Amino acid sequence: MSSREPLRPPPPCPHLAGYRANAHGLAKPFRSLQRCLRPRPPGRAEIRRDPHEVPRCGPCSPSPSPRLYACLACAAVSCPSHAPAHAASRPGHEIAVDVDRAELFCCACRDQVYDRDFDAAVVLAQNTPSSSSASPPSAPPGGLRKRRRVDYRPWAPGPTERAVVGKGSSPLPFSDGGAAGLGSGLPSGLRGLNNLGNTCFMNSVLQALLHTPPLRNYFLSDRHNRYVCQQKGRKKRGGTAAGGESRVCLACDLDVMYSAVFSGDRLPYSPARFLYSWWQHASNLASYEQQDAHEFFISMLDGIHEKVDEHKPTSQGNGECCIAHRVFSGILRSDVTCTICGFTSTTYDPCVDISLDLDSSQASMKVASSKSHAGNGETQSTSGSQNFEISTLRGCLERFTRPERLGSDQKFFCQHCQVRQESLKQMSIRKLPLVTCFHIKRFEHSSVRKMSRKVDRYLQFPFSLDMAPYSSSAILRSRFGNRMFAFDGDDSDSSTEFASEFELFAVVTHSGKLDAGHYVTFLRLNNQWYKCDDAWITHVSENVVRASQAYMLFYVQKMLYYKATYDPSSCYVGFAEDGHHQLKVF
Repeated sequence: MSSREPLRPPPPCPHLAGYRANAHGLAKPFRSLQRCLRPRPPGRAEIRRDPHEVPRCGPCSPSPSPRLYACLACAAVSCPSHAPAHAASRPGHEIAVDVDRAELFCCACRDQVYDRDFDAAVVLAQNTPSSSSASPPSAPPGGLRKRRRVDYRPWAPGPTERAVVGKGSSPLPFSDGGAAGLGSGLPSGLRGLNNLGNTCFMNSVLQALLHTPPLRNYFLSDRHNRYVCQQKGRKKRGGTAAGGESRVCLACDLDVMYSAVFSGDRLPYSPARFLYSWWQHASNLASYEQQDAHEFFISMLDGIHEKVDEHKPTSQGNGECCIAHRVFSGILRSDVTCTICGFTSTTYDPCVDISLDLDSSQASMKVASSKSHAGNGETQSTSGSQNFEISTLRGCLERFTRPERLGSDQKFFCQHCQVRQESLKQMSIRKLPLVTCFHIKRFEHSSVRKMSRKVDRYLQFPFSLDMAPYSSSAILRSRFGNRMFAFDGDDSDSSTEFASEFELFAVVTHSGKLDAGHYVTFLRLNNQWYKCDDAWITHVSENVVRASQAYMLFYVQKMLYYKATYDPSSCYVGFAEDGHHQLKVF
């Protein structure tokens, strides 16, 4: 049985190497061609020429040719039939450039050739507003710098660390199922939350945040100590007495919740203190009416952002100002391309979630269900057999990153044309956060009809998601014809490549109608799914999660998910008896 030889890439073109060697000492000879190129919508490039100039092949003239090549040595224009003869008659004239596509072509090899410097010149030409300006495209926020990938290595405390952690604390027992405290087989920290009156929107989001791996590790490692935070607050207010009114800090109240939830107690917990603090932060939402879970999520992160690390100087745009932004903050890239000249204007916007429209699909499915829920003024009921249109999360992301033609009432000012022009807008993800939250737009509000409705379309979502196709580097490569050049300001370093794979760990669902619905959270802990319906915690199968009506999806980077599901039996866990410290997890 003969063994196959491994596939090998073709050898590099010797004529291209010879052209670079005879470039009169220029390190990047193709960069000088940038002024000879011009952008052409949508996102292509061509050789710059006068508007009335029509290039033709010399030997074929005046017969037109569908493809023309301009020699880089003498600028002679030839068709594919006469280009090899031109290269054979003049040594050193083998390399040419496609007039209409701005692609390198070897006339001797009769094949396309690729060069990183030439691709760089093409990209720079398309991002330059005028021929006299050679400035690179707008740079991303300064906080984005290339990072070196660090492999995960599990850490265990040494004798000194164990002595410090164990001083004044007692270890929590673990059952065979990995649960702390009652030995019920449930994972540690899985505890129901009492409904305080139409507060299922808050309970559903809190359950997802309490089990967000980076956020959970931050609070359980005592990185935000509520007692130290309150002392700093009193000093800042001028030394208020210890018995005086304490300041509102959502992070401190979240710290209290982590202590209670991970204490081992399985009885439902009442987050009344957190609700009161949130009411003080968002006074316009302070009522016992049903609120939107996504709106609560944004408001809560905003409250943590205002209070956490307020003594440190904030850095805008790089997501390093507080724990909420370090976990959820990403950066979106928006490219607006002029449809007349091809000039592209780029802006970067920070985000803590990605809102997605449900994509339309011709497929449909029939679902038969019958269930009800009533309590605390909330109702949920579905029965019978219904047909649902199907959307997919990947389809929603493709729609989110698809080029969109802006209307005539949304013309932007083109720096090249110096007038307002119609344009194409395309979104992409410049920086992926540690935890990506997808908000599915299920509530539509029409200002014309003056009415609101809920979109009940079924959404298929994967448990594992690769975000690489929706990153800025992938979108730009596709736009520029998959050029091999690593785009300035958008080079995908190794850390970004390995951080593009995500795992689903929480799903917030909404069932019922717009004005009479109910929120429920599904949590993925130790590769098992649990339904958190206010105070009730039940084990469910994957099929139940897939059939749910997802409203918010929480994905964590796969490397962090791997660390989050590390065997708890090898961890040292302790709870301070004096209550002044959090649960310690190593």
